[in-house]
Amino acid sequence: MNWLGYGACAMAGCLWGTGFFFGKLALREMSVGHMVLYRFLFASLGMLPIVWTAKSRRGPLAAKRRAWTGREVGTLLLSAALGIPIQFLLQFEGLARTTVSHASLMVGTMPVLLALGATIFAGERLDWLGWLALAGSTAGAALIVLGGHEAGAAGVAPSLAGDMLVVLSLVIALGWILMNKSLMLVHGPLAVTAYGILAGTLMLVAWVVATEGPPPIAKVSMTAWLALVASGVLCTATTTLLWNWGIHHVPASRAGVFLNIEPALGSLLGVELLGDKLGPFAWVGGGLILAAAVTLTARGHDFNPEVLLD
Repeated sequence: MNWLGYGACAMAGCLWGTGFFFGKLALREMSVGHMVLYRFLFASLGMLPIVWTAKSRRGPLAAKRRAWTGREVGTLLLSAALGIPIQFLLQFEGLARTTVSHASLMVGTMPVLLALGATIFAGERLDWLGWLALAGSTAGAALIVLGGHEAGAAGVAPSLAGDMLVVLSLVIALGWILMNKSLMLVHGPLAVTAYGILAGTLMLVAWVVATEGPPPIAKVSMTAWLALVASGVLCTATTTLLWNWGIHHVPASRAGVFLNIEPALGSLLGVELLGDKLGPFAWVGGGLILAAAVTLTARGHDFNPEVLLD
């Protein structure tokens, strides 16, 4: 069963790595708000079968099912607001201002941010190698931001504002992860994920429709529709299910290495398919970020990557 668990985690990492690519395709025809809304509408459709199995007391949610307290519901709603409308609107607003390659490499800082957050908020200790990895990741992000701003074939050049919005979204995601951790211990990762995505999507609907109006339908090309479906069903719902299933069959510290597929594959797709151009400093910076992430996730830590749901 171990090889199936590793395979599920690897597949989740690969699918996560395509998220910015599909998002960029959809952003050619609609605003950030409408693109993110469609992504989570399709993701919610993928989560509905999980919720239905919970209601019938069968399936992955039934094992740990118990009544939610008022405080837990409040925590879930707050984490859903942080993790879906706020995080993703900021993240894809950043993507609209930078390239897929730059945004993907910035996501590589997430395992390092997790380690830092565990040190600050969970009382875990970061040894000298951990601090060195954190410094290397920070230096790598700086090199990416400062390492050239030449537009690629798609006509979009990386920008400081875009890169920093992606990093800010990751900091917000860290808060979302830490809030969800206690809920997942009580209700299980799939239950918290499913209800969180559904609640966050309702918040997205209210915010986006109020600020931008209903999302476009008739003027959206088939390419954009396919990208939106892939973003929601494959890059959100399917990845969550694969990751949570895989993490229950393999050690979390080893599975965490597969998180690093996302920035590597995302940057490769940007270069190969969208014509992004990475300068020499950006390549070095990306290497530093990935090396730091692999160092932290491969050594084994108490923080649990199973709560990462990008």
